[in-house]
Amino acid sequence: MSRLRPGSLLISQPFLGDPNFERTVVLLCSHSEEEGSFGLVLNRPSPLQLGDVLELQGGDALPAARLPLGVGGPVQPDTLHYLHQQAHLAQAQHLGGEVYWGGDFGQLLNQLITGQVPPEQIRLYVGYSGWTAGQLAEEVRENVWIVEPNAAAKVFTLTTDAFWQSILREKGGRYRMLSNYPTDPRLN
Repeated sequence: MSRLRPGSLLISQPFLGDPNFERTVVLLCSHSEEEGSFGLVLNRPSPLQLGDVLELQGGDALPAARLPLGVGGPVQPDTLHYLHQQAHLAQAQHLGGEVYWGGDFGQLLNQLITGQVPPEQIRLYVGYSGWTAGQLAEEVRENVWIVEPNAAAKVFTLTTDAFWQSILREKGGRYRMLSNYPTDPRLN
């Protein structure tokens, strides 16, 4: 499964049936056949903002306090994860294009609060998506996921609302047809 590597997108099949991942696009942040995989759902908004989960010096008046949080996945929903476009951020892991995962959050938050980093260059998530060793490779073999390798650069180019449908349309061919698959085919 060489296509499974950090920076790949996992696009759920339209008939998945799992409410945690139905019509989702997951950015694979780490992958190891021996240790498992970690990813973030890119297109599942939450009602929360950064100011709801962190007490920021400067309070709710800061633009940073209003940054929206997405649901990164069903695992540990009390944790905060982030993607950004800051190549210089200490300990950040490059995923492809101008997309980085993690790093020194204190440094990133300070740069955000002081206006050194524009808010549109950061995506924040509560929780994450995780797979045990070999589990994700098996799900790919069972056609649970469509893998788009080396596609991390799309994180900051597509809107959350249409991400799943847009990425399938971009792939073209049979995937374009899947993008129009009804949410509940019984209602047709």
